[in-house]
Amino acid sequence: MWLTGRPEADELLADSDNALLIGMVLDQQIPMEKAFSGPAVIAERMGGRFDVAAIADTEVDDFVELCSRKPAIHRFPGSMGKRVHQVAQALVEDYDGDAGNIWRGVDDAATVLERLRNLPGLGEQKAKIFLALLGKQRDVRPSGWQAAAGDYGKAGHRSVADVTDEASLQQVRAHKKEQKRAAKAAASD
Repeated sequence: MWLTGRPEADELLADSDNALLIGMVLDQQIPMEKAFSGPAVIAERMGGRFDVAAIADTEVDDFVELCSRKPAIHRFPGSMGKRVHQVAQALVEDYDGDAGNIWRGVDDAATVLERLRNLPGLGEQKAKIFLALLGKQRDVRPSGWQAAAGDYGKAGHRSVADVTDEASLQQVRAHKKEQKRAAKAAASD
């Protein structure tokens, strides 16, 4: 997996469903590499292990302080620290502390998508992107996953789901830039 350009952070994402999901939660209004590096930074600050149960057990204000230390995990460390804490609590309460339980043993993409959408901080678009990421890079392919992921399930370089190296990252960024340009042109018509 190559999402951060930092071998230790990418290894954590490859090995931990929880870290990958939290990286997706953080992927908002900051570069993708920083967002997906967030779980590694959190793990380092929490004794070297990424543990959603420990995050959920930490007082929210203490966890936000941990996320706010320089360098902060996000440009909005307060709100995103609270969101990560909420997701950790949801994972512990609803999925036995394991994000993989959201999709493991489920052969219906609509169910997986709904479960993702119901997590704090994952709306429709992020849920679809994450479903595509699971299908394309983790071989998690419940029935109908490509259709459920919408455009993100298609071949091409549309989102983080398609990033496997620096070149594909640049292709995704070019695609996003073109989408913004087209949207701006359509709005001015």
